Amino acid sequence: MRMIMFFLVGLLVHVIFFISIFDIYFTSPLVHGMAPQVSPLPPPASRLLLVVADGLRADSLYKPDANGSTRAPYLRSVMEETGSWGVSHTRVPTESRPGHVALIAGFYEDVSAVAKGWKENPVEFDSVFNESRHTWCWGSPDILPMFAKGASGDHVYTYTYPAEREDFASTDASRLDTWVFDEVKSFLQSARVNSSLMSSLQKDQNVFFLHLLGIDTNGHAHRPMSQEYLENIRLVDSGVKELVSMVEDLFDNDGRTAYVFTSDHGMTNWGSHGAGHPSETLTPLLVWGAGVHTAQRVTEPQKYSDGYLQEWQLEGLRRVDVNQADIAPLMSSLIGVPIPLNSVGVLPLQYLNNSDQFKAESMYSNAIQILEQFKVKMAQKKETTLSFLFTPYQLLTESRQAEFINKARVLIQLEEYEEAISLCRSLIGHALEGLSYYHTYDRFFLGCSVVLGFTGWTSYVVLVILKTHASLRRPPTPTDQVSGKTLWWMGVGATLLIGMFLIIQRSPVTYYIYCLLPVPVWYSVLKEFGTLTDLVRSYSSLPLGKCFGYFALVTFGIELLVVSFFYRAMLTVGLAVLSLWPLLSGLYSKAKFRSLSWVLCCLFLATFPMMPVVGREANIHMVTCAGVLSLLISTFYLWLARKRTTLHLTDRYLLIFQMLHVAVCAYVPTSTHSSLQLKQGLPLLNQMISWTTLGSSLFVPLLSSTRLFHRLLSIFLSLTATYLLLSTGSEALFPPVLSWLMFVWINIEQEAMLSQGISGRQELSTLDFSENIDITKIRQLKLDDIRRSYFFVFFIITAFFGTGNIASINSFDPASVYCFLTVFNPFIMGGLMMWKVIIPFIIVMCTFETIQVSTQLSSRSLFLIVLVISDLMALHFFFLVQDYGSWLDIGTSISHYVIVMSMTIFLMLLSLMTHILTSRRVSLWRTRKMHFP
Repeated sequence: MRMIMFFLVGLLVHVIFFISIFDIYFTSPLVHGMAPQVSPLPPPASRLLLVVADGLRADSLYKPDANGSTRAPYLRSVMEETGSWGVSHTRVPTESRPGHVALIAGFYEDVSAVAKGWKENPVEFDSVFNESRHTWCWGSPDILPMFAKGASGDHVYTYTYPAEREDFASTDASRLDTWVFDEVKSFLQSARVNSSLMSSLQKDQNVFFLHLLGIDTNGHAHRPMSQEYLENIRLVDSGVKELVSMVEDLFDNDGRTAYVFTSDHGMTNWGSHGAGHPSETLTPLLVWGAGVHTAQRVTEPQKYSDGYLQEWQLEGLRRVDVNQADIAPLMSSLIGVPIPLNSVGVLPLQYLNNSDQFKAESMYSNAIQILEQFKVKMAQKKETTLSFLFTPYQLLTESRQAEFINKARVLIQLEEYEEAISLCRSLIGHALEGLSYYHTYDRFFLGCSVVLGFTGWTSYVVLVILKTHASLRRPPTPTDQVSGKTLWWMGVGATLLIGMFLIIQRSPVTYYIYCLLPVPVWYSVLKEFGTLTDLVRSYSSLPLGKCFGYFALVTFGIELLVVSFFYRAMLTVGLAVLSLWPLLSGLYSKAKFRSLSWVLCCLFLATFPMMPVVGREANIHMVTCAGVLSLLISTFYLWLARKRTTLHLTDRYLLIFQMLHVAVCAYVPTSTHSSLQLKQGLPLLNQMISWTTLGSSLFVPLLSSTRLFHRLLSIFLSLTATYLLLSTGSEALFPPVLSWLMFVWINIEQEAMLSQGISGRQELSTLDFSENIDITKIRQLKLDDIRRSYFFVFFIITAFFGTGNIASINSFDPASVYCFLTVFNPFIMGGLMMWKVIIPFIIVMCTFETIQVSTQLSSRSLFLIVLVISDLMALHFFFLVQDYGSWLDIGTSISHYVIVMSMTIFLMLLSLMTHILTSRRVSLWRTRKMHFP
């Protein structure tokens, strides 16, 4: 009962630590209650046509073919004659939802949306569509509903195709774009005979939005260098040309239509996106029509040093780069609607072909719109902070705000527009910095509270280990009782003081949890202070040299694991060092075959972290090889075990069936890949086999014998079958190699116990997971158990990062799930990829469960050491979290902490699952009782 209670408390504490990062770093930056800002001067355009080619890279559009011709002749003519162009720089994560929010609402990824996926933003926000008179949208059901939901009123109209059309196995994904163009043409033609619709179209401040998903889908399915991707660009180009002609004809060439063509994100050469590679963050931007500069020839070298102008053969045309969020205020200025209230974009004046007064007024509106956000944010923080503790942002105090605004207005009235524009840009810069200042105002306070709780919890676990396993238990004394009462009253007093402080500041409920958690944690630590004093008194009897040696090695090992999160190659170094363990510990002389197996397995596994995470071409033959290797390993084990243990006939048939099943699953990816290459779609039989395999992967092992190695072999075959279906290349070899190393680890630990003289050692072949543990044989912790626990943590990290870095969204390749589905569904696809990541975890966890049984140690004892090691890593990453530098650096630092905390929580839950997976048996048929010798 005490163990369950400790487990639940530990789980709760870690869940709180995990959630804290979302309150500290993942709170929404959006504020509400600002007044809309719009230029008082008439706009140059009455309507705007926005075309977003999802997944289109800048170089794919701008760079000529090998023969010098362009893939998009119409858009190229716009750049050279009638419009302005540049590169739109996106931010991480380069995904569709945040990209479209930046384009249309003017702010970057709302970090509180990390768990929302692709579908919607969790906080209501303003957008160009919401501010327009009418907006008509055509395109993907994953993007359009987000902006219709956020709009006030019913003036945003969406037309989407069924989600089933977003099929990566489609014979021609460009038909998604053809559907959009056909629907828009039909809509414009219907306006000629529908007077009510025509009346709406002829009003000002209208927006037409075309979301074209074909290029992105073809990029995922065939890669951006494929013929399908490039042909899709040509189709989009001709579709835009025809559409512009129809729009101009419908409105009698009135010169009041502005056009914007861009992309939400790019794509890597291997068909993925999400991270910060230039191929993902550089997207094209073309603007032409009413109020926009026509092409401007330049003779002098431009300020860009990236070499793209020469590569794209565009040195003679002025290039104007923008940040993606800058496009929202640009569109607002062109049609005269208020800039979206939460926009942080800065109006790119180089695109506007209008008077200096119009530019100055537009820039002034932009500055006031961002300043309004700053003022609301400052007021919110001031209301929830005690007056004597509140520190305002010094560069933009209330007097400085008034000074900026008055001076800008005077400069505009004096027609000193350049100076007014410069002043407004300065005001925007200060306001954006001030927004960040107030958004992170409580970060240090919350961080200190969490660190205090973290260190307290880790200290308590260490003391529990010492008290339980270092023979330091002693009966309580009267002095302990007095100090216990004093501690209790101190805890109550601290709780009341902290609670009153938070009530006065009107803090959120979660702040109470983070600030009050350290009180009971440190109360528990100080209550066990006697254990620590006893340890100090008995230091003379301890092997201090050995203790410090282990401490130094584990500290070095933890640092190596932390560095491996940034450089996967460090896992290779770690595995190379681990391979020397039998030689350094003297085990080699006692068990040469097992020691050599250990060395070879470590070195084979060390090759995987050296392989590229992304950018690998699919190699289905490697999946087949992995299946063959799995069958060879299984056959070799059964051959070795044939004389040691007797298998019941049904258990033998079950293992043979599982081996045949692995053979089938090794063939299914080849069959699926071949069918998709021929554009015949996903075979139904393959899909049925895949989903059946997934559904039964955790059930089938429960039918097998609970004898130690028989159950482990059944688990290995069941999980490997699923892993093969989720593999596209060399990563399929990872589970067989990892499993073989785990098998060797179990055997070599037996030799380690023998060399240490631990009594009661059992033969592994006689161990049964279902047998009740003999409490009289459970031993106390030894220093070598720290090494066992560290090995476990190291193998868990290797299982996690061995074939890819999940912290990078870029690791996701849709091709991995093609045996299960090809229609785009981010949640099912993400779930399948997460299961692929978890499979190596389960293999390592089952091994650790086996070692606990075979080394006669309670699971609680070893797991407490694992908990301390994991928590020290998590605390390390908490200090490495940063809110400066590139967005990729910020995201990565936060991801590392989230991963380690998730892993700690996950291991607690996974330990229960693996205990059931190894020790429980389900009987579907009656079997006669077996008597083992």
